[in-house]
Amino acid sequence: MQQNQFQDHNTVTIGEWMLTLFITFIPLVNIIMFVVWAFSSSTKRSKSNWAKAMLLWSLIFIVLGFSLGVLGIGAALLGSQYAN
Repeated sequence: MQQNQFQDHNTVTIGEWMLTLFITFIPLVNIIMFVVWAFSSSTKRSKSNWAKAMLLWSLIFIVLGFSLGVLGIGAALLGSQYAN
């Protein structure tokens, strides 16, 4: 009986994921690498899709953090005007 063994050479190995995750722990480098991995034609498809999703999440959190920071500073300034 012949077994069909399918080996997908486009999958990302555990070692590649370990290195990928290690690189994403480095601030600013992670954003640059997300862009590289998301839009490079040589990046494996699953890693490219993951990088695009991570890039979107990063963008959402940057915008959210900036917005909350502006609101917090505005509230602090407004509160200091009424305290005097």
